[in-house]
Amino acid sequence: MSKTRLIFHNIFRFLWNAIFILSYPIMATFGLIFVGLTYVFSALSRLLTSLGPDQEKVHVHKTDWEILPQTNGLLEAKVHKQIMFGPTCFQIRRADGVPSVLEDHYFGSKIKFIEEGMILEKWNATDSKLLPDFDICLYDPDSDALTALTNIKCFDWHLSERKEKELHFKWFDGTQGGEVNVAI
Repeated sequence: MSKTRLIFHNIFRFLWNAIFILSYPIMATFGLIFVGLTYVFSALSRLLTSLGPDQEKVHVHKTDWEILPQTNGLLEAKVHKQIMFGPTCFQIRRADGVPSVLEDHYFGSKIKFIEEGMILEKWNATDSKLLPDFDICLYDPDSDALTALTNIKCFDWHLSERKEKELHFKWFDGTQGGEVNVAI
């Protein structure tokens, strides 16, 4: 390093250290004042709350299970896993407490209601690396039977039409699409 550069380097290093040494106590003081004010206002809030009228404490116990709409209170679901930036899979059970084949599997949020029962998206895996891998199933609540109709390997599928005893599914995985006809 040349002599001129060395002199400038030492001057700038001295100035930087001086600024840091002089400003650090000021910044630390503001931090302590902020924490102190937060503590004071918290204590004041607790004091004012205790001076108010005594109220009964109500503890609301919310269960994770929620009744599925359009099932007439028959089925309820609970979130099992949320895939980051992706879909959610659910555990489904009967709300009446009767053991069901649904309790052994995980399902997606797509539920279609038809005369024969409900079309559900049964997840074959919950690991995000193995997704998408779904079995489209028909659930008959009267006989508690879950029948696999077809396997679809994409998130975007829908029931496009229904003929007498045949269902027509369409799917699109972002680059290609397809159709599947299933007899029920």
